[in-house]
Order: sequence, then structure tokens, then C-alpha cells
Amino acid sequence: MGDKITGEGLVKKAEVISAVRDYENRRTRRKEKKVDLTVSPSESDDKILIRVITEAKSKSGYVGVDTVRKMSEVLKKQNYDKGILIGKRFTEGAKSEMEHEDIEAVSERITPHFKVERLYLTIEGCIENLCRAKCGRVPVKKSDCKGYVDGNYSCDVRLISDNASFHLEQGWIGFLEKDLAKLLAIEKDPNK
Repeated sequence: MGDKITGEGLVKKAEVISAVRDYENRRTRRKEKKVDLTVSPSESDDKILIRVITEAKSKSGYVGVDTVRKMSEVLKKQNYDKGILIGKRFTEGAKSEMEHEDIEAVSERITPHFKVERLYLTIEGCIENLCRAKCGRVPVKKSDCKGYVDGNYSCDVRLISDNASFHLEQGWIGFLEKDLAKLLAIEKDPNK
């Protein structure tokens, strides 16, 4: 989703992963320097912890082994079925520990592989939900949408929709992820 990611950008990355994998959010807890999302796949009762390290302890921004071990303890104590740890960067030791503990790593350089089709289908689902919420219906054809008139966009959803179509044609997954993050932000706060 980009080279230099802020703490809030990492949280958006977690939300994109959740949306594409069709996880339902059970709870979100924000603490100093981290955000924990407890999610479940829509088709099962599995409990997954997505922990986002918004600010690493080290000045270099690296997440270390101690953070991984603490997460591993939480996974075991609270009976999580899976863990995903998201941070800017990981030390080699942290990567090794995550592999050993079967915790999925996500960072600036380590990103989950999404199939373009799955990512775009998720975007389309968000667009349809937002169209229903904002206008009461989903347009059947482009001319049914009043969000683009005389070359001007009056609706962010329409703009993101058109951008996503272009990004899909180009095969630009990173841009599609950003499009989805923007749609998820609108879903969270429709007044944006």
C-alpha cells in the first residue's frame, strides 16, 4: 500500500485485509502504540487477532522479538485460532519467531497476496453498499449515477469507483488497496 506507512496507514492496511478476507470485526481496542482487532471469518467461529504496532519501541521503527512473544502469549491465553502482526518493519529475529509461532507478518515490504479479482469484488461490494446508503439504490448503468455530471464529480464514491476501474485495467493492486481503504473510511464515517 505504499513505501512509507504511518501508524494510521498500518491500521488501514489491517482493515483492507479484514475486508478482502471477509472477516467480521468483533472488537477493536486501541492502546498506546498498538491497535488490536478481534475478527472472525464470516463462515466460521474462529477467533483471529490482528495486532497493529502503530509505533515501534526502537527508534529505527523495527518490531522486535519481545513484541512477537507477547502476542504469542495473548494468542494462547485468550484461545485465538490465528494471529496477524502488522508493523512498519520486523527484525530478523522477530520474523523467525513469527514463523515459529505461526503468526502472519505484514509490513511495508511484506504484504498479503490478494488476487486482483477478489480485491475488486470487495471494492464493488463496498461501492454497492455505499450507493444504497447514500442514494437509496445501486445504479444499473453509469448514466443512472448523479455523482458525475458534466465532467465533474460530486460524489467521492463515484470518483473512487471510476478510479478503481482504471486501476483494475492497469493491474495496479497497490492502488486498488488504497481505493478500498478510502471506501472503508467512508463506510465508517459517511460524512467525510
